[in-house]
Amino acid sequence: MMSRIVIVLTENYADWESALLAAALRTYYGVEVLTASAGGKPVRSAGGFRVTPDLALETLDADGMDLLVLNGGSAWETDQAPDIGALLKDVHAAGKPVAAICGATRALAASGLLDSVPHTSNDTEFLAAIPGYGGKAFYRDRPDAVSADGIITASGMAPVSFMKKVCEILGVGGPELDYYVGLYSAEHRAA
Repeated sequence: MMSRIVIVLTENYADWESALLAAALRTYYGVEVLTASAGGKPVRSAGGFRVTPDLALETLDADGMDLLVLNGGSAWETDQAPDIGALLKDVHAAGKPVAAICGATRALAASGLLDSVPHTSNDTEFLAAIPGYGGKAFYRDRPDAVSADGIITASGMAPVSFMKKVCEILGVGGPELDYYVGLYSAEHRAA
């Protein structure tokens, strides 16, 4: 059975944060990758790429996916961020993973899902500003993605390890993933 992931995109989403993930899952592992936005309306990335999503956020439910990914971007730091706390809790309660990178980790913090699991983000103060965030003791200041209890988090600087953690939680990997991770992280080793 083919897996299905949904990637939530907002206006001014960070193109690079889920591009490698989507490419690896579709190309190497045959995972169905769908995108969603508020109202299913087209969104433009930070780099200017316009995407017409497959789905409207308002129609999403835990039964329609195997994993929910929140792509980062500047909208998560504004009042234009979609209110998806209930969806996040439903997906997680259904035993399905949720993943967020960069600014989108704020939605996980606001939902309470980071209150008792190890996680990371852009920095501790980035999440501490979220009303009701109670996970400061579980924050991990590290450059790579963190996966715990079906929740994956990463800073905006970690799209490669984010991709790897999402692939692993879906049960895909092996030599192809190792090659892909090595290929795209080679620059970081050389710096």
